[in-house]
Amino acid sequence: MSIRERMSGNEAVSYAIKQINPDVMAAFPITPSTEIPQMVSTFIANGEMDTEFIPVESEHSSMSAALGASAAGARALTATSSCGLAYMWEILYVAASDRLPIVLALVNRALTGPININCDHSDSMGARDSGWIQIYAENNQEAYDNFIQSFRIAEHPDVKLPFMACQDGFITSHAVENIELLETEVVRNFVGEYNPENYLLNSEMPMAVGPYANSPFYMETKYNQRMAMKNAKKVILDVAKEFEAISGRSYGFFEEYKTSDADVAIVIIGSAAGTSKEAVDKLREKGIKAGVLKIRVFRPFPGEEIAEALKNVKYAAILDRAESFSAYGGPLGSEIKSALYDAKSNCTAINYFYGIGGRDYTVEAAEGVFEELIDIMNGNKEIEQFKYIGLRQ
Repeated sequence: MSIRERMSGNEAVSYAIKQINPDVMAAFPITPSTEIPQMVSTFIANGEMDTEFIPVESEHSSMSAALGASAAGARALTATSSCGLAYMWEILYVAASDRLPIVLALVNRALTGPININCDHSDSMGARDSGWIQIYAENNQEAYDNFIQSFRIAEHPDVKLPFMACQDGFITSHAVENIELLETEVVRNFVGEYNPENYLLNSEMPMAVGPYANSPFYMETKYNQRMAMKNAKKVILDVAKEFEAISGRSYGFFEEYKTSDADVAIVIIGSAAGTSKEAVDKLREKGIKAGVLKIRVFRPFPGEEIAEALKNVKYAAILDRAESFSAYGGPLGSEIKSALYDAKSNCTAINYFYGIGGRDYTVEAAEGVFEELIDIMNGNKEIEQFKYIGLRQ
């Protein structure tokens, strides 16, 4: 039986952590994720959970402590944002190569500089090649649901990779929305106990974690990480199906919103998907066939599936909330264009940047993108790649 409540995204993730009751949480505060360790430490102090909370001196230390705990056989997690993730950089790669199923609650925030505390995806997108699974939430409900699924995916024997559960800073992390919670017993039965096969404190199976690997071994390690990420695609869908059975809420690699007959579509990640959907509804009332493809899973990247979902779309605007400074598009735009090329798709992709550093993205702005696509489709406008939406001239 679901429990109806009103919560911010940070509250929802903290409540999910309480329900899961992991073994260890190490954390160092940074806006806008600070509330998560603050709330969890309060639950622990009140006797509502028995997780070992480790206050540390930096984000590098928090990920190091989570890594050590996970290597020792504990279910471990941490939370951070922005420069905190950047400070963890070295350990992100170590955790992934050591195949440790750590979960990170990442509240997306722009990376400095200049100094900015608002939302964009430059932090997580910068870490997209570190070997971590990345799943993004549109709203508070999804932030809660994704986190409950996270350990099941990360700890699966075919995966054993760390997991970033991402939500947009302030937009979801601090905004309060209606939410449906699961009962704690249901959550704990779903997540289950963590019983790792190999861990440092297992005296019957001595092992090393993070050994030196020179050229005869390093490439094979990376190949095994790649295969684990490939395996994660099936596991993500399998876990989502099981989650639907207990919650009634369905998840996949992405959400298709009125795309089946769409001529034009926006492809987007995170909270701005809702804004784009509202623009679609308004355009549909005018007889314009518009749609939205909301990407939920970015790592592993579901390129073939995205190309299939866009096969009937004539023109797609790929909206990135992070610059890659490649002079040839953003992270999402580059990868989707590659997937469309490999699929020999007839869909023309046009890459835009929006919401960088928290810049407003409105329904009117989304309608403007759709109008440009329609003008291009009708031959009234030339394609212009890599425009910034809402840029002050």
